[in-house]
Amino acid sequence: MSTQPSPDRVVVLDTETTGMPVTEGHRIIEIGCIELIGRRLSGQQFHCYLQPDREVDEGAQKVHGLTDEFLRDKPKFVEIADEFFAFIEGAQLVIHNAPFDLGFLHHEFALINQHERAELANHCTVIDTLALARERHPGQRNNLDALCKRYGIDNSGRELHGALLDASLLADVYLAMSGGQASLLQSAGSGLTGGLKTGSAIRRLPENRRRTPVLAATAEELAEHEAYLLLLEKASGKKPELWN
Repeated sequence: MSTQPSPDRVVVLDTETTGMPVTEGHRIIEIGCIELIGRRLSGQQFHCYLQPDREVDEGAQKVHGLTDEFLRDKPKFVEIADEFFAFIEGAQLVIHNAPFDLGFLHHEFALINQHERAELANHCTVIDTLALARERHPGQRNNLDALCKRYGIDNSGRELHGALLDASLLADVYLAMSGGQASLLQSAGSGLTGGLKTGSAIRRLPENRRRTPVLAATAEELAEHEAYLLLLEKASGKKPELWN
């Protein structure tokens, strides 16, 4: 049974993984979600580290800094699946490079035989900020760091990738791209930055409540992305480390 997404409830989501691609058995090791209600920080968030039942690739560890030793005593996905699904159900999910994260989440739900939940598009609306950025800024770099620089968002604390930290930065990027928003820190008692691994400053942006279009990467864009990855691999002699 599908759930009707709420136009006022947005969940900005990011994940970190043991490596890529998911077809080689890689798993999610961190999930970070931040809730916006009416384009303002609600103070609600979901964050967890996960024990993936496999080793973290060396290349991935260099990106996010999460080690096998650190993850050893963390819960498995099956233990947090109900709480996570309850948090995102019915929301508009905002994800940068949505096919990556959705592919891994689909895999995790399928592994625990929750196939109905695996099809998240039946329960949420998905807004892919990478597709949105490519439409707004064709021919330019549109990764999270580049977008932070373009929109004047301070990401100086992002020495390593982290799901909750990246979700907080992506929230600012999304609001800036979709019309602007006063600082997320206006929401009293949110305590958001205190829970981040490296901290971040959140920029004040003008208010605008314009409805945001729902965009997804086209098959042509995905094909171009794969071709670009292959080009990088050929030039460098190794697989590019391009996690969110």
